[in-house]
Amino acid sequence: MNEKESAPGGLALIEALVNTLDIETGADALDTADGRTAFRLTESEVPGARVLREALRTACLAHAGHRPPAGAAAPPLDRLLAAAPLRVSVDGAGAASLSPVVEPADLTARVAAAIAASAADGTWARLKACEAEDCQWAYYDRSPAGRRRWCSMSVCGARAKMRTYRAKHN
Repeated sequence: MNEKESAPGGLALIEALVNTLDIETGADALDTADGRTAFRLTESEVPGARVLREALRTACLAHAGHRPPAGAAAPPLDRLLAAAPLRVSVDGAGAASLSPVVEPADLTARVAAAIAASAADGTWARLKACEAEDCQWAYYDRSPAGRRRWCSMSVCGARAKMRTYRAKHN
């Protein structure tokens, strides 16, 4: 649904993971070999990736000021990320970063490192989920005020505004 370019840096990984599920149709890219390959997942890792995806969606909804849908029971993201083996690395210029301990890093460790880097540079809170209950697509809010509500103004935003208009005039 997103009509804008993907999120910057490591947030692109998180945005792509959240967007592997099309809520409206139920299609899940993690059910396909190509979808799993994009995240370097084996079939046995997919259930854990789905749990992580929904916890990330909950965080993205919170960034946009929304509650998760009724009945959604994603575990707290911090509990999932606590298991991610990370280390602090310092480069020659003294810049510190978190990086996975094991290579190739598992998905949770890559997500945790991306969240830490984006929190440090102030971009984490701009990764949001669409307000539309039948969408909840992750998007990066590039608006100056940081108040975007929908992944696409031309689709989800237009639908919401039309519903509001109809409710007022019926």
